[in-house]
Formats: sequence, C-alpha cells, structure tokens
Amino acid sequence: MTQLTNLLDLDPAQLVAYCGELGEKPFRAKQLQRWIHQFGVGDFNAMTDLAKSLRDKLSTRAMVAAPAVISDHTSVDGTRKWLLDVGQGNAVETVFIPEENRGTLCISTQAGCAVNCRFCSTGKQGFSRNLTVSEIIGQLWMAEFELRRTKGIEPGPKGERQITNVVMMGMGEPLLNYEPTVTALKLMLDDNGYGLSRRRVTLSTSGVVPMIDRLAHDCAVALAVSLHASNDVLRDNLVPLNKKYPLRELMAACRRYLDYAPRDFITFEYCMLDGVNDTDAHAHELVALVQNGMESVSCKFNLIPFNPFPESGLIRSKNLRIKAFSQILMDAGIVTTIRKTRGDDIDAACGQLAGEVQDRTRVHERMSSIAGYQKKFGKNFGRLVEIAE
Repeated sequence: MTQLTNLLDLDPAQLVAYCGELGEKPFRAKQLQRWIHQFGVGDFNAMTDLAKSLRDKLSTRAMVAAPAVISDHTSVDGTRKWLLDVGQGNAVETVFIPEENRGTLCISTQAGCAVNCRFCSTGKQGFSRNLTVSEIIGQLWMAEFELRRTKGIEPGPKGERQITNVVMMGMGEPLLNYEPTVTALKLMLDDNGYGLSRRRVTLSTSGVVPMIDRLAHDCAVALAVSLHASNDVLRDNLVPLNKKYPLRELMAACRRYLDYAPRDFITFEYCMLDGVNDTDAHAHELVALVQNGMESVSCKFNLIPFNPFPESGLIRSKNLRIKAFSQILMDAGIVTTIRKTRGDDIDAACGQLAGEVQDRTRVHERMSSIAGYQKKFGKNFGRLVEIAE
C-alpha cells in the first residue's frame, strides 16, 4: 500500500514542491494551505475550488491528520488542556490560556524531555522521542478550529481568530527537535497559514547555545530563556544543560540573538523556589549578570511561582519574598513581571505538563536509586547545595 503523505508535515516551500510532483502549478499549494490552515478542512472533497482531478489525486496519496484527542479539560479560570495521542504509548499536552485581549496556545515539541530540570514535572516523566511537524503544528490546527467550533465561530479569515499568540513552552526542549520545530514555526508565520506575527510567537529554551544561533538566522521569533539561577553552581543543579553551555556562553548567545529578534529584549524565565534561588543576594547577582557593561543583555524577567509536585522536593517561594525579589530587579531598571498561575486545578500550569511517556531515559529508575541512597546516607543526599566562593 502507498503511504499517505500528511500535508500537515509540509511547510509552504515543501507544499509547492509536493504539488509539482503531482503535476500541479504552484498556486495550488497556496489554495491547499488556505483550506488546511485557515479553514481547518481535512477532507479534500470539501476543497471546492480545487480541480476534481487534483482532489482525486490527493484522496489516494495524501491526508491531513493531527494527533487524536484523548481528553479535553477546562479549568475554572477558562484555561483548556488537551491530552493528545502521538502513538506508541505516548501522549503530549497542549494548553490554551484565554485572556481579555488575546488567546495563547502552549505547544509541546517532544514526548517528554531529556533536559530534566529539577523543578519541572515533564522532565520527571523522562523522554521518548521528538514530535513530527504534523504533531507540532497539528496542536495549533486542532486547537484553533476546536475553539471556533465551541464558540460557533466560522472558520476562515473572516472568523475571529481564537489563538493570537503561540508559546513553544509545552513538553520538551524545542531546540533539541530543531528541524520540525522550525518548519512548524514557518507555517505559523506564513500569510497563507496562520499569519501570526513573529512578535507573537515565542520559543522557550533551556539554553541550547548553538541552536539559538541557528534559530536567529533561520526563523527568528521572540525568545524566552529558562534561566532560574543567578550563577553557574546553582544552575548546574537546577538546569543540567548548564554544565554544557554555562551562563557566560548563554548570555553571549542571547546578545547575538538580539541582532535578529523581533523584540528588542530577551525574556528570562525564573522559577521561584523557596530557599533555593529567591534571596536578595540572588536578585542582586542576576542584576550583575545582565547589566555587565559591554556584556549586558537587554531583557525582561518573568518570575514564575513554582507549581509543586512530589518528586521535586522543592516548594514555592512565599508571595512576599517574590515581591521583594522583583522589586530589586525593578529598582535596577529591569522590566519584571510575576506570572499569574493559570489552570492549577487541571494540572495545566507552568511546569506541570506531564502527559504519558514511554521513557527511554529511565528517569524513574534513577530516581528510585536516589531514594535508596537517601535511605542509606541520609535525607540530604542529592539535595541542592550552593557552594560559597
């Protein structure tokens, strides 16, 4: 049997090439793109302005297939979370966050995550595999038209767009699944696709320095960096990737990215952990890190109240501590926001996306080993320790 080509896997240039293989002219690719990404149509027979001969070809050679929805939950605050089946026992989560003047979709790029940040429940699920383009852009395709159906809004450019902003902040490290992620980004930005502004699409990374440089040249969108620590010793413990790309290299990559970025600042995300990274000294250290003469980085800080989960062994900073921490940053002239926690009741808040992952990294097994060592050597074995210089 001929394997069907999933058209959600193709960016604009690839769709033109595919139509050429079918003996069709390039304008057919634009028509197809509009039907798929602007009208949410997956049935070729419903694409009425395509020649019947082309529809017949597509019906035997192609398909439009997003991941199937396993569950769909809506929070009391309106946040909506879908669990999506990506096959082989893996499922990923996608979250829609409605606000008064925008709707933001949080998209996953991997089934699980191999970075294993200390404060993130996704990493504790381990890692299975990278998502394909259709599995990434399919989250936007599914969510946009499902939201419209829910509200009775017609598909197409005349219908009110429900998703105005996209953040690549779901499960996984986007820059460790580079090609599919960039292809999906190009579809989001294309005028015959979703037509999103580069300023309204944000990619969040834990700091994969070489890929930050590639992204600047290939598809520069707004950049958010999961910082979470003010020095290398602390960040090595919280974000293991820091051992490969320490803060000096990361800050240099951020400065280079600003030459291409649609915004004139980098967003630094900082998860507030009680007694770990939330002291006045840490705040002053952050100011020194980003305001360092010729090595300064134009930035804003987004402070994130930690969303606890049992395996982390961490707790959320107190509200007064978060406010005091933010005041130090603001007094230094740094724009600082405190993220409002959304979707707590359906585990859709930042750092809570876990899904279902067939783990190839044996995280649970290794965590069990840590528990054994703690029993043998004491409860402080493996805990974060910051060494004073």
